[in-house]
Amino acid sequence: MGLFHCPVGCAYYEDDPCIDCLLCLATNEEERVQASRRIRQHLKSRAEARRGPIRKIAVCGKGGTGKTTVVALLAHAFRDLGLSVLVLDLDESNPGLRKLLGFHHEPAALTAAMERGTRETGWLRSKEIRTGDIPPEYVQGDGSLKFLMAGKITDAFQGCACSLSDAARELLERLVLGDGEVLLLDTEAGVESFGRGVERYVDAVVIMAEPSSESLALAEKISYLAEGIGVRRIWAIPNKIPTEDVARRIEEAMGKRKIELLGTLYLDPEVSGASLEGTVPPAGCEARNAVNGMARRLIQEDFEPA
Repeated sequence: MGLFHCPVGCAYYEDDPCIDCLLCLATNEEERVQASRRIRQHLKSRAEARRGPIRKIAVCGKGGTGKTTVVALLAHAFRDLGLSVLVLDLDESNPGLRKLLGFHHEPAALTAAMERGTRETGWLRSKEIRTGDIPPEYVQGDGSLKFLMAGKITDAFQGCACSLSDAARELLERLVLGDGEVLLLDTEAGVESFGRGVERYVDAVVIMAEPSSESLALAEKISYLAEGIGVRRIWAIPNKIPTEDVARRIEEAMGKRKIELLGTLYLDPEVSGASLEGTVPPAGCEARNAVNGMARRLIQEDFEPA
């Protein structure tokens, strides 16, 4: 398992935040399961205290379900609604998000800040971080749309993506967003980020799903994991849906899994064409209009747009 990370942030057993879950002292599978249940119950019991404006949104799901495209569409939709949008790319392999946002160059990776800084002096380890505190080399764009990148795997034998998740978690934990600011997190495929506790610091999780049993099963898993770390606002977006009958069947399947739909995206040739070109689908197309409605739902009564 590697270096142990306490889920509630303790440096050692019986440290001040310790909830006596005993995970750090577990020596077998049964003890680890029992400890995990105690942690899950603790985080769920504190979830109501976290309710408030939706400012940090993680988009998750199986690979190929359209996470990156929807993150870009949501970013443009939020900006059009008058909000300032910060997009954080946690996908270690897919390079396409910045292009969909209209940026041609990559900013410095957040992992570089972890390598250069220390707990005492590094900006990424400050007690609180506001958007204006982020050094310009780590930000692409300005004004109402900004792009940050945890990092990418670029060479063989470079190692795992753990440091990327650590950098994203450091930022999400400390980032303080002001009125009219929202952050979108484009996660890596699957549930690795949940295993490293990244989503613990978001206000909402949006699960992308496609019409396949594997995708639905993973959506259920993500919902379970999100609830277990205290996230209460969880929605799914079925994507690449060919017919209304398939949409109905997926809605029923999600209902059985107690996952609410934020909206549905049908197969759209304009999205396919834009994906081939590496551009955002054009304004006025069916998918973009649908995501605009989802964005309004996410921020309804939460923000005071400028």
